[in-house]
Amino acid sequence: MKMYVGNLSWDATSQDITELFAQYGEVTDVHLPTDRDSGRPRGFAFVTMGSKSAMVDAIKALDGTEFLGRDLRVNEARPREDRGGGGGGRGGYRN
Repeated sequence: MKMYVGNLSWDATSQDITELFAQYGEVTDVHLPTDRDSGRPRGFAFVTMGSKSAMVDAIKALDGTEFLGRDLRVNEARPREDRGGGGGGRGGYRN
């Protein structure tokens, strides 16, 4: 019941997103990632709805619609891929 919301305006707040999606059902969580260095929103969010039907309704209604000057991309979030570990630590000096 988690959706990916892309192409968000950097001016969008969690409250703005909650209000937009609440028209289609209960919003249980909004995660608005920010850039580590600047603290500015990264232009996407994850929205969790209270039911599958609310999520489907929100996707149908909001995907491709304009919000704060940008056309939203809304779809069901995919599970996070395992990107593997950090680089290993092998290498270095060899004889």
